[in-house]
Amino acid sequence: MHSLTGKTVLVTGATKGIGSEIVKALHDEGANIIGHYGRDRLSAEKMLARFPERLQLIQSDLAQTEGANQLWQQALTLTDTLDVLVNNAGIYVATPLQDPAAWDSGWQLNLQVNLKAPADLCRLAIHHFTQRGGGIIINMASRSSHRGDGPEHLAYGAAKGGLLALTKGIARGYGCQNVLAYALAPGWVRTAMAEEHIASVGEEAVTADLPLREVTPPSDVAAMITFLASGKCRHATGSTIDITGADYVR
Repeated sequence: MHSLTGKTVLVTGATKGIGSEIVKALHDEGANIIGHYGRDRLSAEKMLARFPERLQLIQSDLAQTEGANQLWQQALTLTDTLDVLVNNAGIYVATPLQDPAAWDSGWQLNLQVNLKAPADLCRLAIHHFTQRGGGIIINMASRSSHRGDGPEHLAYGAAKGGLLALTKGIARGYGCQNVLAYALAPGWVRTAMAEEHIASVGEEAVTADLPLREVTPPSDVAAMITFLASGKCRHATGSTIDITGADYVR
């Protein structure tokens, strides 16, 4: 029996990289999926061609302050209820100290897309879930949430760290109303961005320091999200699950 049959899941950043694997895994488990994408209509069309049933897509720019609210309201025109929110969308924009303009714009963009938009969606989800007996929130953080990021990406690590605190607060504050919240903190995942880096430095240079000697496949992250979305481990609410192949252990 599929573990998510009859459940409706909203996934942000659903058409590329980890997001597309999340959609596949959820679809395999019988979920109805409302996926979000930003600007890449071609990727969206490819996803719809792969999954002609139980997948609907919505375009919204989460870099805009009203983007999250618009996405949520559009999603509710497609379904009567949402059971799970997966905040997967994110950006990795540099914030160089030596460039004040890039520093300011980079901080604003990182915080908006990586923290404020997910927080806005969490707020809307909590309101929706508490009126319907509960629901599940899964936030995509990062290894950088724990250890920080490099000097060119301080804002990224700060935003992802904030996402962990948000997740814990939701779990503690709304567990009594059956709202569950989890965070995932992946390390190196084999996405298009990772492939670009691997191509520039070589596979061995990237995997030499990884205990499993391989970059994490997106399917590993998607499998964990599918498990959490099933509600089979309610008492893990508030937890952050590291998926780093032991590259970072805490």
